Amino acid sequence: MNNTATILGELEHFINQNGLNTNQLAKRSGLNPGTMSSILNSRKVIAIDQLDRITTTMNLPEGHFYERYIEEYLNEVAPNWRRIRPFLYRCAELDKQHCIKQTVDLLMDNPLAYSPSLLEVAEDLFEQGKRMAAAILYESIALSEKSQHSERLAYCQYKLFLTRLGQDQEQNYQAAMQFEPFAERLDEIDQLDALKNLADTYRSLRRWDKVYKLSEQLKNMAKIQYSLSRSGKRSNQDPVKKLPRPIFFYVVFGSMLIGSTYYEQGNYEYALEIANEVADLDWVKETDQETLYWKNLFQEWVQANICLTKLMAGDIELLPEYVSCFEMKENEVITGLWNIMIVANRYKINVDHILIKFETVLSNVLEREENEIYNQQNTDNQLIGLLCELADYYLFRENYEQGFNALMDGLEKSTMINDESSIRQSVRLINVLKTLNLPNRK
Repeated sequence: MNNTATILGELEHFINQNGLNTNQLAKRSGLNPGTMSSILNSRKVIAIDQLDRITTTMNLPEGHFYERYIEEYLNEVAPNWRRIRPFLYRCAELDKQHCIKQTVDLLMDNPLAYSPSLLEVAEDLFEQGKRMAAAILYESIALSEKSQHSERLAYCQYKLFLTRLGQDQEQNYQAAMQFEPFAERLDEIDQLDALKNLADTYRSLRRWDKVYKLSEQLKNMAKIQYSLSRSGKRSNQDPVKKLPRPIFFYVVFGSMLIGSTYYEQGNYEYALEIANEVADLDWVKETDQETLYWKNLFQEWVQANICLTKLMAGDIELLPEYVSCFEMKENEVITGLWNIMIVANRYKINVDHILIKFETVLSNVLEREENEIYNQQNTDNQLIGLLCELADYYLFRENYEQGFNALMDGLEKSTMINDESSIRQSVRLINVLKTLNLPNRK
């Protein structure tokens, strides 16, 4: 038992305890007897898939030997990337983040040799949704960069920004602030998507000064890139990187966000002016399926925005038209109802008939989940806004039970995502309730 501190020591103990020979062990493990003999005699370095098979044969948990595997087989003067690469993937599958960190630390003595390969694995893990594992790699690569103006450093910081986004609004704000100075160091194509995601994050945080600034940058840069794509000229980009969406999308999206900042400031005249400009997409010449999809979607959004802006400005007769803009689109119902409740509270109008129409949605709204974190940021924000407006609406109409329920749901959700502004609004309404002489609640 003295030699069980090593992987081979434990394996030999297992063989003796179960009365196995090399051939029997190889058969149980699904390995070639010659390979097993070489492993046991230390003539062959055990590969990670072989270690996994042996671990299963020994009835031990997956990854049981991984910490020792790093010490015994990966900790070399010149680490073997062919062994390390599959090991990193297995650690990511088993959520053994500490093993990934230990392994990557072995490589950082020679970052020039390993950073490109680590970046490739990080990108792959990121696409697979293993973002915590990818973040360890991105962070290690970023720390190894000597130049603060390195494009690879900026790119890693961008991916770290994306991995850090979550439900906690304060953490999202810190992630955005930390990445923002690096955005301009990205190449032109990556910068478009980065500016879009930064602006979208600040939008969920209601930081309209930031949204305006970034949206202007996004719009102007996207215009340049769109012109280059139409003229066939590119600035030393060969091959051209592919964006997640057509280039024209970023021009229009930037304009829409600029319009949103005017809308949120109550400057409806400017908001309408920009919305009408956005509605004209004749300058988009592409006719592929993806372009047509986004053009149609933008047209729908713009028409809804124009209707909503006029509604917010006091044109109450447009209420049925605005409801028709979102009633058949499940992913837009929360936003639509939130806007309607803002109008209802601002102009003191009765919208009970609309609330009854969407009663099922409202009853299930707290159980709604989103798969993509970027959508979830804004969905959480809109849901909390809707609940706060519902609380205001019901309390004004002395429907205290429903008002209290909406208030508590909004406070709970605000606390979950650490949204201080909404928490303060909920506390304000609670204080209003305390001043009222309400019947005892059961």
